[in-house]
Amino acid sequence: MFIGEYQHAIDSKNRIIIPSKFREELGSTFVITKGLDGCLYCYPMDEWKKLEEKLKALPLTNKDARAFVRFFFSGAADIEVDKQGRALIPQNLIEYAGIIKEIVSIGVSNRIEIWSKEKWDEYNEQNINYEEIAEKMSILGIGI
Repeated sequence: MFIGEYQHAIDSKNRIIIPSKFREELGSTFVITKGLDGCLYCYPMDEWKKLEEKLKALPLTNKDARAFVRFFFSGAADIEVDKQGRALIPQNLIEYAGIIKEIVSIGVSNRIEIWSKEKWDEYNEQNINYEEIAEKMSILGIGI
């Protein structure tokens, strides 16, 4: 399980350091893709395969399903982690996430999210009512 928040920078060759606490579970090869809210999602290969099976099961006749599958798979790339713990991020994903220099990597259970520091700060400055969200989660059977 991925947890925690780590801040670092992207280098001039579009490489980021994968936090050491994430490396073992992420593996030497992982999948990165466009995420929601303007960030990038990183999945270990086993989690990616589970998600891939779920997405492949969506009905091809559903317009929203087709659009989401296109969005998710068109931005996906296999990434290898080098011996220094760095990963080369494709340019199209850097542009999608608005990454310029500083990034924030966060652990979100079965995936890692990579945010530009600016977008992460904006997200955290929103007036999000977590108590209301927690109530909605309890309706779904998720109690804290």
